[in-house]
Amino acid sequence: MSTQLAQQMEETAQAAGLQVTETAASADFNGAPTVRFTLVLNGRSDGKSTTVELSEGFRLDSEELKAPLKAYLTETAKRLKNPQPDVYLTLHELPLKFEKFAWPFHVSTSGADTSLVHGEVRLMDGHDSPLHAKIAASATLTFRETLPAMEQPYAESAIFNAVRKTMDQGQLELVRSGNRQPVPVTTRYYSLRQQRFTFNDTNEKQRHDFLAAKIFWLSGVLGEGKPVWIADPRDAQYLNATVAELEATAQVLAGDGLLRLDAEPGYATPTAGLMGLRRQYEEQLASALEFTRPKFNEDMRGGHTNM
Repeated sequence: MSTQLAQQMEETAQAAGLQVTETAASADFNGAPTVRFTLVLNGRSDGKSTTVELSEGFRLDSEELKAPLKAYLTETAKRLKNPQPDVYLTLHELPLKFEKFAWPFHVSTSGADTSLVHGEVRLMDGHDSPLHAKIAASATLTFRETLPAMEQPYAESAIFNAVRKTMDQGQLELVRSGNRQPVPVTTRYYSLRQQRFTFNDTNEKQRHDFLAAKIFWLSGVLGEGKPVWIADPRDAQYLNATVAELEATAQVLAGDGLLRLDAEPGYATPTAGLMGLRRQYEEQLASALEFTRPKFNEDMRGGHTNM
């Protein structure tokens, strides 16, 4: 195991407010050696942790690699304060837990010039739903060229947001069991002119509805009313917005009596008024689930066809 990589990760994590509690040798999809780091918030003992897995040969040998890693770990520290750090909302207001992502990428065995990462998203509706989707996110060569490195800290946001976007488009289905479903990750999500990723063009009303639903589900339903980070740059990227715009939207929601801004800047909890909209949110979730189900020609299903 590389002691240099371990030391670099520990120093960067410490600067971001995290502590490495375990460093373990592991292997990627093809058996190549990796190093898996388990991280927790400094000074916190609530049992929440996250993992970062890097290729053993990876080195932080330039500022182009160091700065994004520090930003990633700083965001991770803020996200770990959420009651459900791995749960994200889609624009159709589906709360999904991202889990079992097997970093780093591995080369496709089909002969295609793509890099894959496998994972899973699971519906979190507060009722232990069995619905989930196994994911095979496939990054093209041109997409890979937009990243500083094909490693978890540099690709995770784009991959997670591509999964959310694919779900928005009704191209992923949440099922009780099934095979892996493809998520193509291409430069259609990257603006060469702006030099950044873009996933959804949203307006103020969409951001208003998104943040309200996020606080309802992640805090009110799944988080025992504990504060949730409203200024997550990963959400800002997904919504093609800025962190400042999310914070401004939260101020409007607070003024509308739907959320309470926490003493810690950037976090919020739901009000009784927001939680009183439970039926509305449950109906929206049912509608979103219906949208993800494949639609068939009912005449053909019944055998009525000219073929």
